[in-house]
Amino acid sequence: KWVKSRYLYLLGPMAYQIQISTFHSFGLSLVRDNYDLLGYKKEFTILDSDDSLLIVKKILKDMELDSKVYNPRAIRNRISSAKNDMMTPSDLEKFSYSEYEEKVIEVYKKYRDKLEANNSLDFDDLLLKPIELFNNHPEVLKQYQEQFKYILIDEYQDTNEVQYTLTKMLSKKYKNICVVGDESQSIYAFRGSNY
Repeated sequence: KWVKSRYLYLLGPMAYQIQISTFHSFGLSLVRDNYDLLGYKKEFTILDSDDSLLIVKKILKDMELDSKVYNPRAIRNRISSAKNDMMTPSDLEKFSYSEYEEKVIEVYKKYRDKLEANNSLDFDDLLLKPIELFNNHPEVLKQYQEQFKYILIDEYQDTNEVQYTLTKMLSKKYKNICVVGDESQSIYAFRGSNY
């Protein structure tokens, strides 16, 4: 919020023509503006990490899997990593070499289905759903490309595959993009960042 007020101070009324946001808040605004095209009802719910963990625990219980062997937090994190790498359960199946991995993929499928059935998205979906929107509705992508002719990304060293893809789609038409980052400050590799 202080960044926006600083821009307002420096640029005056022109600052209102600039959108300043995180990737996730930008994704949320895209989902809110296009929920119907994505197959959601207007009152969709955003789940936080605790909500996601509860769903994974419930799925594991329903599947009668021992939470000491199938750690719910580890599985939730694996699902999140897969989403940030833009991998669906069927993509993961290509790399499944053990019964454990097969069960994780099964949990991922059930997790995805549960979210859809409950008109819910998790934090990772806020980046995936805009890409889905742009792939399925090129006219919507063109509209946003016109709206965002100039793009600046700060802290670029912390971006991941899905953020890169979203940025690439938005900037493809005008190619007016500037990224700022410092590879020595890259601290989110454990969350999938890959400058």
